[in-house]
Amino acid sequence: MQEGKLLNFVKELAILLETKPSEEIIFSKGKALLENLVAVDDWLPEEFCKAHPQYYQQYLLYADPLDRFSVVSFVWGPGQKTPLHNHTVWGMVGQLRGQERSADYHQQADASFEADESFLCQPGQVATVSPNTHDIHVVENALSDQTSISIHIYGGNIGRIERAVFDPTTGAEKLFISGYANSVTPNLWNTASNRV
Repeated sequence: MQEGKLLNFVKELAILLETKPSEEIIFSKGKALLENLVAVDDWLPEEFCKAHPQYYQQYLLYADPLDRFSVVSFVWGPGQKTPLHNHTVWGMVGQLRGQERSADYHQQADASFEADESFLCQPGQVATVSPNTHDIHVVENALSDQTSISIHIYGGNIGRIERAVFDPTTGAEKLFISGYANSVTPNLWNTASNRV
């Protein structure tokens, strides 16, 4: 039986990370794997595509048992956006459905944050984040009339990592742990459905 797309992705990324690659290699070879995963929007189960009327949703799809990486679907209702936040680990964001607008922010001498020009992520495209280069940003659904979904890969279990949100004007930081919206994860080994 054919294995699901998400299971294949998880296996290939685990094999890549087993070699302890540099971040540069993760952002080339790992990015290519994610581009392949989000190239066709036909594999994400409906229960991990549900928008909330007020808040974007973060659904855990897979967490590596050694905390090397996690795979998460972010589901954005119309007009939903994140606060200014960081990640503390490398990350890749693959656009699966809809469009998202993202802007990287940089702290200034007076502690405030200033945004770079925002960019639009279209289906099939992959963006990156990293504490080594550009870890603080704001992301929003670029569509006012439909849901957008992106697949995020992080260099750790992002729902368990202590991170921060920032006040863009003062630079004040507030720590948080995001957790996940779902109480169960997809069964990657369910060959009966072959959906994921």
